[in-house]
Amino acid sequence: MPPETVLAVQSPEVALREANRRYYAAFESLDITQMDEIWAHEDWVQCVHPGWDLLLGWAEVREGWVRIFSNTRRTKIALGAVVIHVEGDAGWVACTEQVTSAYSDGIDDALAQATNIFIYRGGVWRIVAHHASPLPSGPKATVQ
Repeated sequence: MPPETVLAVQSPEVALREANRRYYAAFESLDITQMDEIWAHEDWVQCVHPGWDLLLGWAEVREGWVRIFSNTRRTKIALGAVVIHVEGDAGWVACTEQVTSAYSDGIDDALAQATNIFIYRGGVWRIVAHHASPLPSGPKATVQ
């Protein structure tokens, strides 16, 4: 069954949770085609990766993902403290991300607080904004 059909029969919160799962699955896949499918392709979408400047518009956001994917061999993401809220045709997910990435010169672990904003359009939740800020590592910053 296509994702649109599954999402149509779910509550908005469950459907948004599934859209967020698909976003992180696309991230872990390092496949730009999967990332293309989850984002809205608008000139006003935006993305802030930890330590990066704002990427504004789908062309810049997509190019940011292409850069990340081309420099990464493998990525695993564990989410914690997930909070979901839906308000009409907009919804957001706040969560912590524990991102482990393998590169040609080693492995990096990062902990971030992320907010993902989605809009419901054409029967599908599309991400329109991702903002991730680094969290300090230590006892208070553990992912559950």
